[in-house]
Amino acid sequence: MAEAPTKPVLLTGAAGNLGRMLARELAGLGWTLRLTDIAPFPDPLPPRAAFTRMDLADGVGLLRLAEGCGAILHFGGISVEQPFGTVLGPNVQGLYHVYEAARREKARVIFASSNHSIGFHERPQGNEAKIDVDCAFRPDGYYGLSKAYGELMGRLYWDKHGVENVNFRIGSCFPEPTEARMLSTWLSFADLVRLTECAVTAPRSGHCVIWACSDNPASFWGRDHRDRIGWQPQDSAEAYRARVGQITSGNPVIERYQGGSYTAIDYTRGKPSARDAFDLD
Repeated sequence: MAEAPTKPVLLTGAAGNLGRMLARELAGLGWTLRLTDIAPFPDPLPPRAAFTRMDLADGVGLLRLAEGCGAILHFGGISVEQPFGTVLGPNVQGLYHVYEAARREKARVIFASSNHSIGFHERPQGNEAKIDVDCAFRPDGYYGLSKAYGELMGRLYWDKHGVENVNFRIGSCFPEPTEARMLSTWLSFADLVRLTECAVTAPRSGHCVIWACSDNPASFWGRDHRDRIGWQPQDSAEAYRARVGQITSGNPVIERYQGGSYTAIDYTRGKPSARDAFDLD
């Protein structure tokens, strides 16, 4: 276990499911936290934590909150598929405010990206190769598109300003897998905490992208940059195969693509009739 960071850490989206869990667990590791969200914090405040209720649209407020922080854990914004206008402000403009705060403070950004940034890649079959983090973005909706934008924002701020950033392409982070797809995408809460700890405390990260899933043999994903920060997942979805391995959607679009149910939202191309029917690239 690494020592707690010497500087405070700012956590956006602290009132969300993952934010609340991270606040509790990181405080238990001795971290000093500044928590923020547009919604009230629903739990008793952990030790060494302070909460400020704030909208990501408040760029000046974010600058003030980030003063003296060594890292910003950016888990705020819209976290599910929504219309473009709903996603635009929090996930694009809000992210800009986070990076500007990080640039001023020379803080590292830990960005909660998503598998939905690449959700229209097909699931590997048989011995087909898994995709690596340098694969093309293939977002499966406006939410996934905003996550691709977020990773590119990190690339820009590293190349132009030297702002280090670690991008977690989160699969499915829940207490347990609930259906067959999660045998490939599941990330345990404990593995997310360990990943966050490594991302913040690593001596250097540069701009890196990590498949944020547990040690699942059925994972869709291959190489990433985890060696830069020294993270290896310790949990596995395989223990849940007998319980959830037969639970599928029955929808051919959902079952074909890595993004799962998000790929079928507002999908208008018609039912795929063959594996390569639409792939002309």
